[in-house]
Amino acid sequence: MNHGDPVLLHTEGRIRHITLNRPRALNALNHSMVQRMTEALDAAEQADAIAAVLLTGAGERGLCAGGDIRAIRDDALAGGGTARDFWRDEYRLNARIARFPKPYVAIMDGIVMGGGVGVSAHGSIRIVTERSRIAMPETGIGFVPDVGGTYLLGRAPGELGTHLALTGEAVGAADALLCGLADHFVPSRELPGLIAALDVCTTPADVVATAERYAVAAPAGELAAQRDWIDSCYSAGTVEEIVERLADRGVPAAKEASVTILAKSPTSLKVTLEAVRRARHLDGLEAVLDQEFRVSSTAFTRPDMVEGVRAQIVDKDRDPQWHPAELAEVTEADVARFFAPLGDGELGLGPGAPAAR
Repeated sequence: MNHGDPVLLHTEGRIRHITLNRPRALNALNHSMVQRMTEALDAAEQADAIAAVLLTGAGERGLCAGGDIRAIRDDALAGGGTARDFWRDEYRLNARIARFPKPYVAIMDGIVMGGGVGVSAHGSIRIVTERSRIAMPETGIGFVPDVGGTYLLGRAPGELGTHLALTGEAVGAADALLCGLADHFVPSRELPGLIAALDVCTTPADVVATAERYAVAAPAGELAAQRDWIDSCYSAGTVEEIVERLADRGVPAAKEASVTILAKSPTSLKVTLEAVRRARHLDGLEAVLDQEFRVSSTAFTRPDMVEGVRAQIVDKDRDPQWHPAELAEVTEADVARFFAPLGDGELGLGPGAPAAR
């Protein structure tokens, strides 16, 4: 094992460890890391000696802050296609994780955002801690929730997922559990003991029982107490109506949400709302990933993603100039273009398509 590798692999007992190892970049995913993880899962599935997979992130700050969006922006500026190749393999990995036949334990400690959600929240045993901050913040960079994020958020209770998708708000452990993004809360101080206990498990059932044994009740979150205004406001038919309801609700948190939303890309907001609502009616994760690939491929050609990454990551002036700049300027036809079939360029994971490997 080369400790300079961006993905570290080793086996303890019958547990195959996968460690994302770019701590200075908050373990942001690149294409080679996705390929390495896919190969590791293929090998672990085929090995009778492996009972489960354990995913962790190197460093103290988090599991994974998402995809390497600076590299994606550079590719867009160069008119390249490597970002689409990355997404194609990344989304296939997300599907691979969701149907992995052995326990896939993800330690979602610290920051878990975007692509980090994709490699963890589709797992079968998802552990959060008091340090967990989980988000799909794509509307703030002129992009859209992907990696199966619209599948997960579309299935959250009530309109909680819509709220998180539009605002990009990060949630802690209790709210992640409430929204179906995680399964168990384990205090961070107990993680070394949990991992050591997992390493001596000999069967998948032992792995499941061990995770349950270490789980305790999470400290109270915020979203449960906000369900009334969230469900009422976000059930509106359009982003404009949602913002209006939030602003008029008379609740400080709702007003704050309206201000947060209006700072995001108008195009991203409208496409995100449509994507989450369509995802609720699609036939499973793989069909949603097919939809997300169409949306991502179109977003890649639009100006807002390049501008959003510039403002948030490159220049860090936090002053993106969206095009168009107002919600009213984004038409239904504009939104529909993001969902148009890609012909031979489809991802092809959904019903009737070849299985993703």
